[in-house]
Amino acid sequence: MTAAWFQYLTFVLVVTALAPVAGRYLYRVLRVQEQTGGVGRKEAFVYRLLGIDAQKEMNWLQYAIAFTTFTLVGTLALYGILRLQQYLPSGPSPTDLTTPLTPELAMNTAVSFSTTTTWQAYGGETTMKYWAQILGLTGQTFLAGAAGLAVGAAFIRGFARQSSQAIGNFWVDLVRATLLVLLPLSIFGAVALVWLGVPMTFWPYIHVTTLEGTQQVIARGPVAALECIKNLGTNGGGFFNTNGAHPFANPNVLTNWLAMLAIAVLPASMTYVFGLATGRLKAGWALYAAMAVIFIGALVIADVAERAGNPQVMAMGVIGPNMENKEIRFGVAGSTLTSVVTSNGATGSTNTGPDSLLPLGYLVPLCNMLLGEIVFGGLGTGIYSMVMVAMVGLFIAGLMVGRTPEYLGKKIGAGEMKLIAIFTLVTPLTVLGLTALALSTDSGRSSVLTNGGSHGLSEVIFAYASCTGNNGQVMGSLNANTRFYHVTTAVAMLAGRFGLAIPALALAGRLASQGRRAEHAGTLPSDTPLFAGVAVATAVFIGLLSFLPALALGPVVEEMHLSSK
Repeated sequence: MTAAWFQYLTFVLVVTALAPVAGRYLYRVLRVQEQTGGVGRKEAFVYRLLGIDAQKEMNWLQYAIAFTTFTLVGTLALYGILRLQQYLPSGPSPTDLTTPLTPELAMNTAVSFSTTTTWQAYGGETTMKYWAQILGLTGQTFLAGAAGLAVGAAFIRGFARQSSQAIGNFWVDLVRATLLVLLPLSIFGAVALVWLGVPMTFWPYIHVTTLEGTQQVIARGPVAALECIKNLGTNGGGFFNTNGAHPFANPNVLTNWLAMLAIAVLPASMTYVFGLATGRLKAGWALYAAMAVIFIGALVIADVAERAGNPQVMAMGVIGPNMENKEIRFGVAGSTLTSVVTSNGATGSTNTGPDSLLPLGYLVPLCNMLLGEIVFGGLGTGIYSMVMVAMVGLFIAGLMVGRTPEYLGKKIGAGEMKLIAIFTLVTPLTVLGLTALALSTDSGRSSVLTNGGSHGLSEVIFAYASCTGNNGQVMGSLNANTRFYHVTTAVAMLAGRFGLAIPALALAGRLASQGRRAEHAGTLPSDTPLFAGVAVATAVFIGLLSFLPALALGPVVEEMHLSSK
């Protein structure tokens, strides 16, 4: 127990220490406050090649159109690569690819990777050729992650600027995020992973005879290239079906820790970027504090639940924590930390099976995804999700004292609140609507293979929460490789990507056009523990109340049933 909490607290402290370092770098290279200016040689070459005017900025609508167009074009390009993958060179052998890549599965996968969800209704090593993984999936992981970071930078500009119609140039943000952030970090990280034992090869799979005399296929490939960027870009799609539990993808505790830091540090640092750009560092730290409180609370609940063990197993005399579907090399601590980080960070690169967690254990990642990427969150998306939640709290607090709500000198009026309301309603409408559709149709219920009742309900909610949160992890006993789930999860992924990003950009545009009002006696300070508490309370009570009936019928009922036996 002590060793586990030493690991948890050390992780929080390391992320806290690295957030300002990474934040200063992001602020400088993305030029979050004033985007135009000097251009480096590498950037200039790319701008000339793509015909980009680096000195011309966009209003929020132009930025949103560019972001949407880029994502949809990337989706179509990836779909084409996947449909033509049989013509790509190199391995593995066609006989080793046992899962057919149907048009519906290719469509779902293309949407998944272009929205940073990387929902995988297939096993990577049994479905994808090497160059489909490298050229298609890894390439889109870079670009989709960079696009998310670009939207985060544009959102921050909305608070930093005054009386401006522009929030930056999407193409400039995209190029800088790719060339100056993700690419160098990914190269360094991939080399480190190779050194730590992750394979990077184009040689074919190995066919061996086991000691029992049976034939076994050992999959390998260019794993290191995908593993690092999947976490940096908060995508999470694995080369292998078991993702971070596979020893070739995640060999030891050190690689697991590096993966968790890759997921958390850049999104966490966006709070520091926010503070720098607005000239209110304490306000950025208040947002980070709210994230950290929720993160630590999730760790406590998940650790206690999994360490307590399964009551039914313990009744048979087997005393100990719940180790079902956990890797011994990580144990409860490494598995719990990963489960909380990946479900908070919109990444989904799990090293344990969510389906085998105890009810209160999987309740934590489920709630993290339903809250909407607010704790560290996705790359670029975490900052605007947390700020949106905080602004809901400020609006409520402002009404309670009879004053117009403000945040950092920006008025939160009727127009702003409509956008915030749209943002807030996207997740519950999508998750609950699609869950109701799945459970009311034969096509949806037929995929709930081995578990009925409350656990079966949880599997379906978990799937749509994962897709809407652009996370990608799934409870394994749900058969997601069907036409019904290919279509409905794609709808959820697109809603989670565009339904949240576009209102955030629209809000940034409205705020950028405002001046900055001076603080007065009725202004709620945005850099105090009280503000952080308001943000946490709003996230927990407003966010989760929307899903309380579903959670009560799912994991809560299952926990009561399990404990009563």
